[in-house]
Amino acid sequence: MKPYRRRASTLSVRRTLRRRGAQPKVVALGGGMGLSASLAALRRITGDLTAVVTVADDGGSSGRLREELGVLPPGDLRKALAALCGDDDWGQTWARVIQHRFQSKGEINGHAVGNLLIVALWEQLGDPVQALDLVGRLLGAQGRVLPMSAVPLELQALVKGHDPERPEDVDTVCGQATVALTPGDVQSVHLVPNDPPAVPEAVEAVLDADWVVLGPGSWFSSVIPHLLVPELLDALAETKARKVLSLNLAPQPGETEGFSPQRHLEVLGRHAPKLALDVVLADEAAVPDRESLADAAKRLGAAVELAPVAGPDGSAKHDPELLAAAYDRIFRMHGRIGPWR
Repeated sequence: MKPYRRRASTLSVRRTLRRRGAQPKVVALGGGMGLSASLAALRRITGDLTAVVTVADDGGSSGRLREELGVLPPGDLRKALAALCGDDDWGQTWARVIQHRFQSKGEINGHAVGNLLIVALWEQLGDPVQALDLVGRLLGAQGRVLPMSAVPLELQALVKGHDPERPEDVDTVCGQATVALTPGDVQSVHLVPNDPPAVPEAVEAVLDADWVVLGPGSWFSSVIPHLLVPELLDALAETKARKVLSLNLAPQPGETEGFSPQRHLEVLGRHAPKLALDVVLADEAAVPDRESLADAAKRLGAAVELAPVAGPDGSAKHDPELLAAAYDRIFRMHGRIGPWR
């Protein structure tokens, strides 16, 4: 029998925030479903929230639009906007609409409504940030969504044993969709171009934040890419914001198969050796060796916070209310900067 986990009350968290007064400025970095989980939690505890989203996706609807029109891949941006939709009828209706995928025998098959809407506004306005802000207003999104770079990026990985017949050889694997599912041991990842410009609004948000949240998500294809954009990495080093890294609930088939929680920290440290963290958040049931995780976190300057954040269904998905409660406790217990203290 699984241990009973008391669910956090979103209402009680919001009441606590009202008693405290001003809310923290939070920036969340990531992509895909991991970032969506973090945003769904964070919007419950702050109204000053910015998502900075990776733009290296090359699969599915996003990849087709990127190849055909030369635009940023909109898929992860769409998912972030959906996660920021409110719990009222308006928010939930629009969340379903933009996530809806067409089913047909023609060329529109598989395209998400939100992807087409975002790309249409990009073409109309000629400004990716302005267009995303407009979509956010239409949806009533409880936060802002920004791309980490204004140019489409390609993710490449060095993978040992990608070819099972050559287990000791290291090959270059290209494309985020391929890297996410690659067999073998991912040694490192890099971006093409290797010195991409950051969106200025994303840099400003990081510099102005009280807290920066990195993860959860696909480690090599959604989390680490933000650290490969020089201006973003510089902002993360320069900001006075405290930084929390949220670990996944389980290794991902393919890119992190067999990874321990502490190995996730080790590979992140190798990609950004000068990056210091303040807190590493992990689900208490997903850490078999707490001492090793604490040692790995300490090398990044961080303390470990363990909390029950997994959903009740046993899947490797975060529960938004439990995750919100964990973030709220971390923000209160690990020091505050700015007027919300």
